[in-house]
Amino acid sequence: MKELLRTTDPTEIAFAQALLHGEGIDVFVMDVHMSILDGGIGALPRRMMVHQDDHERAVRILADNDIGT
Repeated sequence: MKELLRTTDPTEIAFAQALLHGEGIDVFVMDVHMSILDGGIGALPRRMMVHQDDHERAVRILADNDIGT
């Protein structure tokens, strides 16, 4: 798996997930429960991972939709 996106914005993660699922790319979001450590203020970023074979296509999809730039 390769990291595709790292952000503290949960709406950006949700939008990126929806786009990628629509294109048939499976994603895995890591660090979802890290808010326990930062007291729920959202200071720790979440990471979105994709299979390395899908990484280039996923990067293009996100770039076309101005996500992660």
